[in-house]
Order: sequence, then structure tokens, then C-alpha cells
Amino acid sequence: MTKLLVVDDVPLFRAGLKAALRDAGFDVVGEADTGESAVAAAETLQPDLVLLDVLMPGLSGLEVVEKIQAVAPNSTTVLLTGSESEEDLVVGLKAGVRGYVVKDTPFPVLVESIKVVANGGASISPSMAGKLFDVCRQLLRHQELLQSRKPTLTGREIEVLSHVAGGMTSKEIGEKLFISENTVKNHIRNILDKLGLHSRNEAVLYAVRENLISLG
Repeated sequence: MTKLLVVDDVPLFRAGLKAALRDAGFDVVGEADTGESAVAAAETLQPDLVLLDVLMPGLSGLEVVEKIQAVAPNSTTVLLTGSESEEDLVVGLKAGVRGYVVKDTPFPVLVESIKVVANGGASISPSMAGKLFDVCRQLLRHQELLQSRKPTLTGREIEVLSHVAGGMTSKEIGEKLFISENTVKNHIRNILDKLGLHSRNEAVLYAVRENLISLG
């Protein structure tokens, strides 16, 4: 059976949820009513899955997620919450939760969500799914905007960087390309200005990462 830890600061809700989950065949190994007690319980009990509210006294539920992962790395967290905040959803995903279920979800749907997450999947309430798609769309648009603003190096600058990557000095690069040492230094200065970097090594790493040059 899946071992559950139930974390919520409302005693009546917590008691009813525990009873219903046990009737549904889950092994409720513990409960907690604050963020701090949730972390302590997770460390002691090592549950398979933690049902956690976002709004908790003391540590917030989202802070608790990261602390639980540190003390119980094999535990998975599902946020069971009244919050339909896009911000809580995003922070929860970043913290590593595998489920986001709102409290007005029918109990059979909650049970199915727990089973999905316990088997390695992920679950999110339909009311939050649209918000998740909106967040993903915003991130993709932001990434496209960053790509469109990416600085462009000239062919000569890339050529200079490739020789820098090969360990050549400015003087050696100048002799290789039949240009003056000062011209090489100007190219390197322009490269660093364009990329907002501070050293030749940083510029080389950038060029390799962007597949502009190869260290080979």
C-alpha cells in the first residue's frame, strides 16, 4: 500500500481526509499541522507520498516541499490546496511537486490522482491545467524573445575566437590572419562587449555552447 503523510492545519478536514483515505485502501502513516512538523514527520516516517496544503502556519507549504525532499528524497509531494494561484502552481512545480489538486476536487478524483502520482506520473486539477498551459506559453514566448535578441558575432570574430580557443595569443592570431595585434585585441573587446562577458575564456565557453566553434 502507498504510505501517505497528510499535512493540513485544519483538524476537522485532516481527520476526515485521513479516514476517507484509509477507507480507500491507503496506509496513512502520519499527519502534521505545521510546516515544521511536516518536515520532522517526513524524516521519521519516510512516506511514499505527502499530501500538503500550500497555506501552512510557520513555513509555507512550498518551503516545506524542498525541506521534505532533503530529508525524505524518496517521498513525492502532491499539493492539496484551496489556492488556485498561478504563482503557487509555478513555485510548486519548481520546488518539485508531482501533483496540484484543488480542495473542491471530488474524492474519487483525488484518489485517482494519488494513484497516478504514486505510480510515477503527475496530476493536476483541470482548473489549473489551463493556467499551466498559459505559463508554458509565456515561457516559450520569452525564450523566443531572448533568442531574437541574441547578439550576433561576425565571421571574423568567430574566426578570432576559434584561434583563442586553440590557445593562441593576440600576436599569433594577428600573424595567422594577416592583421595587426591591436586589431585582434579590438575584435576580442568587441566580442566581450556584445556578449556582456569579461574574459576570453567566458567568450570561448559561450561560443562552444552556441555551437559557433568547436574545441576539437
